[in-house]
Amino acid sequence: MKNSLVFKQSKLLITSALVTLSLLTTSCGSGDSSKNLDIPGVDGPTVVLLQDDILIDIVLENVQVEGGARFNIPNYTNSYVEIAPDLQSNGTLLAFSVSLDDIFGGKADRLDPLTLPGGRAIPGVSGGALPAVAFSVPSIKNIAFYIGPQIFGVWVPVNGLNMSGAMLTTRFYTDSKRVGNLSLVGEDANGENGGFFLALTVSRSEERYLERMADRY
Repeated sequence: MKNSLVFKQSKLLITSALVTLSLLTTSCGSGDSSKNLDIPGVDGPTVVLLQDDILIDIVLENVQVEGGARFNIPNYTNSYVEIAPDLQSNGTLLAFSVSLDDIFGGKADRLDPLTLPGGRAIPGVSGGALPAVAFSVPSIKNIAFYIGPQIFGVWVPVNGLNMSGAMLTTRFYTDSKRVGNLSLVGEDANGENGGFFLALTVSRSEERYLERMADRY
């Protein structure tokens, strides 16, 4: 009787995850639609390459903060994350400014490789881990930055995804151009570590960075 109950509960969880993934897949359109995945409770992310910085804006619709602040990202001298009440909603704006100097300045060699929070492998990455730094800001714990030979990634925790144990990866676009992948990661067996992982291909940015450095000298 007990085994039968466990089986029914497991079947329910699997069915719920499949339904959620079906809805998410429908919302993000076909593979060539240039439409990004809709994340429950999140507006964004949006990505802009502005001169020597990558700007990432995310609105967490279910997170509220009373005031804003800017925090330096550990080990990244010229990069920061800013958190503030969103002006257009009741949520919270999470804004990252990541310097190309930090990405290609050799700092990755001094960072330990990390998987996703909770020990799950990073999707689409050989070996499932990348050099990374993890940190927290008020109201948002366990944000992480990852750097690989041609990949820059950011992990943002999100509660209430209701897709326990499941993972969905789609292409990510900026101005109809594919610039990387976006992975939605469900809660683990402990009901924790749900969120999304944005992986950006930075090889073109690297070429631009190297050209800029050459111009300096």
